Amino acid sequence: MRRPVALRLQAVLATAAVGIAIGVSLPTPQASAAVGSATGYATQNGGTTGGAGGQTVRATTGTAIHAALCGRASSSTPITIEVSGTINHGNTSKVSGSSCNTAAGVIELKQISNVTIIGVGSAVFDQLGIHIRDSSNIIIQNVTVRNVKKSGSPTSNGGDAIGMESTVRNVWVDHVTLEASGGESEGYDGLFDMKDNTQYVTLSYSILRNSGRGGLVGSSESDLSNGFITYHHNLYENIDSRTPLLRGGTAHIYNNHYVSLRESGINSRAGAKARVDNNYFQNSKDVLGTFYTNERGYWQVSGNIFDNVTWSSAGSENYPAGPNPTSNTTVSIPYSYSLDGASCVPNIVRQTVGANTGLKVSNGSCTPQTPSPTTPAPTTPAPTTPAPTTPPPTTPPPSGGTNLSLGAGADGSSKASGTSYGNVRDGSLGTYWSPAGSTGTISIKWGSATRVSRVVIREPSGTSGSIGSWQLVNNDTGAVLASGSGAGSISFAATTLTKINFKINSSGGTPRVGEFETYAS
Repeated sequence: MRRPVALRLQAVLATAAVGIAIGVSLPTPQASAAVGSATGYATQNGGTTGGAGGQTVRATTGTAIHAALCGRASSSTPITIEVSGTINHGNTSKVSGSSCNTAAGVIELKQISNVTIIGVGSAVFDQLGIHIRDSSNIIIQNVTVRNVKKSGSPTSNGGDAIGMESTVRNVWVDHVTLEASGGESEGYDGLFDMKDNTQYVTLSYSILRNSGRGGLVGSSESDLSNGFITYHHNLYENIDSRTPLLRGGTAHIYNNHYVSLRESGINSRAGAKARVDNNYFQNSKDVLGTFYTNERGYWQVSGNIFDNVTWSSAGSENYPAGPNPTSNTTVSIPYSYSLDGASCVPNIVRQTVGANTGLKVSNGSCTPQTPSPTTPAPTTPAPTTPAPTTPPPTTPPPSGGTNLSLGAGADGSSKASGTSYGNVRDGSLGTYWSPAGSTGTISIKWGSATRVSRVVIREPSGTSGSIGSWQLVNNDTGAVLASGSGAGSISFAATTLTKINFKINSSGGTPRVGEFETYAS
């Protein structure tokens, strides 16, 4: 059992209810927008613009936030909700409507898209979490979420300050303060959690503090459908672990200040890849590695400063990257970004992070900048339940070489009506194989031993994003050659085999494989 985190919050947090008010539209039809623009992986997959181009509504209660969502023409009609005051259990009730799916005791962003929630003045979600589920294109900016519990009273959002799950795409969380008053034994869980197919998320210029758990990506070693997360210019302070815990997927972690991590920090495991650039780790223990499991993860490190960091000895289920961290993988970043030098990170982070600090940012000069409000063009309305999209592979599929699948054999665990195993080796994306259900295995096989070191999984045009977590397995020995999520290029140590299996363990709908290409190099 982990010991409680030392408490640093001095104020007694009140839960007094305030009067329930319905959100009032601003008198001008010109929409306001989030300040600045999304950064990191939230800029990919079409970008993240939230409620830009839609109506702006002011809300001073949780019920008013729900009413604003439910009052839209559809679940994808853009809206910006400006929040002020204290949002708590006493003023957050369920509101019904065709454009929303809300619940009492939590801010529920469920089965919706194109929404911005931005604090105006002081906006505090007190003991009340924000839950994002089956949603896309969401911005949360300039708010405080504090003391959300999973046990005790009152409870909200499974104890997560901000939690995302079940096919979530494109979320930008910026200049927020997320804090608890202890660890699991005091009733708290994570501050910033993602699971069950959550992708393209950025957390920037935020404070995470006084909690047992900073946040996770993936709820278990089998939940590998998450990824493409950016964490930059954040302060993690007085946290036991999970800054973050990363299971599978890819994360870019740069220019963060870590202070008083008591048990472990960035925990890359189950095949995850973390690029860790120009961070400042201070007065902490085991700030990078694979911890509490033998399912190893990977990291690429550069420019980091380790100030009074201690490292434990390696052993079973404990693989610290230090005391002299070196890279064991490479991670290609698809977007542009500006790095501050690690030596100035404590200073620039102190001046820019958290709610109510002026929304200042850095342009890589180690000097705070004040961004101008931006009003992006309206987004195209999306379906009520956003269709999953395929994450681009970390490294684009290499070209060249001979596709060894052409002329090989194929079989699998099952096939949906109208599909064929052979369709994955015919050189055409116009045909495909699907399993009879949401999971299944497709295989390429040869009459003699064949050397393979790279596989490319291609989905038919217009059906991308259905493949979730997967494993690539040597059928001859049962060894797992690689694991991850989404279609794309998969490289692994060269292996000689007669049959290779692509095992789909989860999917967003019916998965389809147009081509299962294999290459020797």
